[in-house]
Amino acid sequence: MKISFLGTGTSQGVPIIGCQCKVCLSPDHKDKRLRSSILISSENTRITIDCTPDFRYQMLREQVRDIDGIVFTHEHQDHVAGLDDVRAINFINNKDMPIWGNKRVLKRLKKMYDYAFLENKYPGVPKIELIEINEESVFNVGDIEIQCIGAWHGDWPVLGFRVGDLVYLTDVNRIDSQQMEKIKGCKTLIVSALRREKHHSHFSLAEAVDFIENLNVNEGYLTHISHQMGKHKDVSTELPSYIKLAHDGLELEL
Repeated sequence: MKISFLGTGTSQGVPIIGCQCKVCLSPDHKDKRLRSSILISSENTRITIDCTPDFRYQMLREQVRDIDGIVFTHEHQDHVAGLDDVRAINFINNKDMPIWGNKRVLKRLKKMYDYAFLENKYPGVPKIELIEINEESVFNVGDIEIQCIGAWHGDWPVLGFRVGDLVYLTDVNRIDSQQMEKIKGCKTLIVSALRREKHHSHFSLAEAVDFIENLNVNEGYLTHISHQMGKHKDVSTELPSYIKLAHDGLELEL
């Protein structure tokens, strides 16, 4: 199985429009961060976790012509705003796009993309199949089995996901003990780390590192990174050898 980081940035991406900080002005490609999402590819199946405003470019960059579904962590705009662009995949492959999300996600999608759910649809709208999941769900997309993990983004419930020995958690700052049991024993952990300073709804750098270290995993990757974190090369020197800042385009073989 292969994991591709489609984007590793926070809600505004990096660089931010008009910002003149050293990170936003950095020429290093690892400091150029689209909104956070990953592509999971097995022998027979491809899915993305989340569908960001950068979805179109991410698919073009990775030369992806087809995916078998999209799984959503939560309904915030930087995670759902690219869904209209699945209509290109609908057209090429002549199929509806299965979407998995909790009740709040599906309600948001129906409101945001109401034109895709009308009885008399305008030709060319995205064709979407909505499938409800919750924090206790285990389901399959093709040959990929996905276990849901409940987490908190401040006071906002979100979902993380376990696929084999991989766990993906973004936009989190705490996880209840019962849900933590689902994470134990994983080998690769991807978790968000917004910035160095503490935040009300995201792990800080130190909190994310502590979280990874306490789980005794083989390797950890940090994502959903803001320009406030600092330059990739500088932050990387401060991390334990088995914890790395992810960057757009990074691929992992599991």
